[in-house]
Amino acid sequence: MAIGKRIGDRQEELWIATADLARSAGHPFYEQVNRLLAEARFDEYVEKLCAKFYAGTVGRPGVPPGVYVRMLLVGYFEGIDSERGIAWRCSDSLSLRGFVGLTLSESPPDHSTVSRTRRLIDLETHVEIFSFVLKLLAERGHLSGKTIGVDATTLEANAAMKSLVRRDSGQSYQDFLVELAKASGIETPTRADLARIDRKRAKKGSNDDWHNPNDPDAQITKMKDGRTHLAHKAEHAVDMDSGAVMAVRIHPGAAGDTSTLPETMLATAESIATLKEDLDIEAKLGDAALSEWVADKGYHSNEVLVAIECAGWRTYISEPDRGRRKWNGNEEARHAVHANRRRIRGRRGRELLRKRGERIERTFAHCLETGRMRRAHLRGRENIEKRYLIHVAAYNLGILMRAILGKGTPRGLQGRMAALLAACSRIIHILMNVHFSFPLFSGPIAFQSPARSAPLSCGGIRLFTTGC
Repeated sequence: MAIGKRIGDRQEELWIATADLARSAGHPFYEQVNRLLAEARFDEYVEKLCAKFYAGTVGRPGVPPGVYVRMLLVGYFEGIDSERGIAWRCSDSLSLRGFVGLTLSESPPDHSTVSRTRRLIDLETHVEIFSFVLKLLAERGHLSGKTIGVDATTLEANAAMKSLVRRDSGQSYQDFLVELAKASGIETPTRADLARIDRKRAKKGSNDDWHNPNDPDAQITKMKDGRTHLAHKAEHAVDMDSGAVMAVRIHPGAAGDTSTLPETMLATAESIATLKEDLDIEAKLGDAALSEWVADKGYHSNEVLVAIECAGWRTYISEPDRGRRKWNGNEEARHAVHANRRRIRGRRGRELLRKRGERIERTFAHCLETGRMRRAHLRGRENIEKRYLIHVAAYNLGILMRAILGKGTPRGLQGRMAALLAACSRIIHILMNVHFSFPLFSGPIAFQSPARSAPLSCGGIRLFTTGC
């Protein structure tokens, strides 16, 4: 046998002992997450919660709900957008196999099994799993629940604009343009002719006239980057003290902020009511829970302000420049608008509106950009909301992990170690390039560096420094 060379042809072992198989040292982040979930008896909770969706004896063995949820958590922690990518990553990594809870003889579920499990488990169960993570945050004192900020963003749908059809006749967009061209006198229109006709046509992207048969829930929407695309709308209700997401809703992409706010407010109130069912958590939240709402100017309207004031809550909602208002005897709306205006001009109001950009926008950055959920690979609003609930629950788990380990994702923890090693390497490099001279133990001590020739003196010691 040649030493130090790879063997070309060799006979594989017929039997391999389990103790001889390759094992992973594990990832400290995932080990801590599993320890946290084990202390809260998470697997027992979700198995009892999802028992009604599993058959007793009929059919092939299903994916345990704890494995299913952990695989979706991996999507956030690793920044993987599709379930196919999550399944591949869990199959490829030994540390993720350990996190999911697979033995050496088990194969991780493929993406079709994960998708099938998601479709079988209803939306309400996913909401309860999301509430379980919120309960972990509340038990450890990471929730206040007094001031809630609301904002929304767009999710790109898994559907193309070129596949639009008319709602009345089912005619495709291309055939519709050809028909318009022939009606205008062009018998054989070219692509340039169709583009010119389409450009000059008004209200060509109406959701009342067009829809995508592949994803009927998706709506034509102007995205955050200015593009027009089929999209859904994700709305977050965020605790302004801790940054935790209290509630998540997926709305139609073209729905206005003022029309979707009541549903999100109701979901937030239900989440807080569920938390306060536990007496220990109620004592930590206190009696002042859920008393203030913060939002941007897209949520400002007479109806919204009056409804929130009637519920006994205060508003800190930015007011758009509408000029001089005419109330026409609507004193209730005038009082609500003036009270909100007075609050946002105060010290606390300005502080909350500044914090809104920090707290709420951070949740979108983590969940949609680094978490890679800006584009949905699923179809149907309910399917997307199921996946998104677990995705945001992983973000809330990251807040707990940030309090324990200092970082909220395994990539962040790895980057922290890399930064520490880089700093140590830099210090060693500087020390190795510094020369000490002691001329007969008398005179100044000179630190010489080739990066700068002009010496600086400090207390009789001459220093050569780079100035960094």
